[in-house]
Amino acid sequence: MYERMLNKSDVPTVGTMTTYCGGTATLFTELNEWLSTEYGTAQTIVFPYGNSYGWGISHKRKGKLVCNVFPESGAFAVMLRMSDSQFASVYDQLGDDAKNYIDNKYPCNDGGWIHYRVTDKEQLADAQTMLAVKCGSVKEK
Repeated sequence: MYERMLNKSDVPTVGTMTTYCGGTATLFTELNEWLSTEYGTAQTIVFPYGNSYGWGISHKRKGKLVCNVFPESGAFAVMLRMSDSQFASVYDQLGDDAKNYIDNKYPCNDGGWIHYRVTDKEQLADAQTMLAVKCGSVKEK
């Protein structure tokens, strides 16, 4: 379960990625559309970090990476890096699952990376809460 799209020679479409997410397909679409609409992110289909990550959608804002969204069989994962202060600013607003990911983040400088798996609406809301902080409060027009 939660296998990723790992065939580098078979470039997927957004539609193929969406279908691959199975029961979370609407949540996958909702997150990608929300990032583009609310924060003006540019989406690109990428195979960014090698065979264990697979295909995903890169979201960049003002040329800087916001997150990567990796479709998985029956779910999707949001990979993002935030500072410790950014994580702390939303920690108390998040569910236990998101807190566990933050508590076990991969450390990097003054923060770290998480690969937050989304399987339901509550987890989507937590991902959006973190991404809103990542993107800042100013919307890009």
